[in-house]
Amino acid sequence: MTQQPARPGSGAMFDAIAGRYDLLNRIISLGLDQRWRARLIAAIDPRSGHRVLDLATGTGDVALMLARQHPQVAVLGLDPSGKMLDVARDKVARSGAAGRVELVQGEAERLPFEDDAFDGCMMAFGIRNVADRPAALREMARVVRPGGRVAILELSEPRSGLLGPLARFHVHRVVPALGAALSGAREYGYLQASIAAFPPPEEFSALMNASGLDVLSVLPMTFGAACLYVASPSPAG
Repeated sequence: MTQQPARPGSGAMFDAIAGRYDLLNRIISLGLDQRWRARLIAAIDPRSGHRVLDLATGTGDVALMLARQHPQVAVLGLDPSGKMLDVARDKVARSGAAGRVELVQGEAERLPFEDDAFDGCMMAFGIRNVADRPAALREMARVVRPGGRVAILELSEPRSGLLGPLARFHVHRVVPALGAALSGAREYGYLQASIAAFPPPEEFSALMNASGLDVLSVLPMTFGAACLYVASPSPAG
């Protein structure tokens, strides 16, 4: 029986690149992804005793950064890729944060948590890969308590400005070429296509509002190469 190729953006697709995912992120983002992640964590305003959900946790970079910066915050990371989570578990064990960072396999569209279970929710470079984005956004609104914060960091394709053509060249040519050369996997061609296809900030903000999240701010970063969306669950739910 011929094995069917993994759906682009699925957990199975990311299983194929788990081993070199962190290295590729550093190179492809020119090292800026760590700075962006720090802004994401600050946006959810983590405080002592808070419980934070990290969706599309991948290899655990954001979850571990939060655990290091805020030792009194508990983090639960969820991801659909078993092999990405294997890498994350190794990193958590080496960091000594095993008691504060929990990792589970699952999908953002169907979260296995009760209503209002978290004080905040963050997602870095993951919403682009979700097949049913409105369902995932509704789930975020459901599991975060009233007054809590939902912060989403996503790559985008600059559409204007002096550096727009250079940024688009990087996304369309450099990203897939580097990904294929360094990982031996063609999945990074998908990365380029998914960035180009992701809706512009105003359109995605409208989708968040329609999905039960009140958008508080939209922050373009590094000439629009990434965008940080900060929201709170709508009072009406």
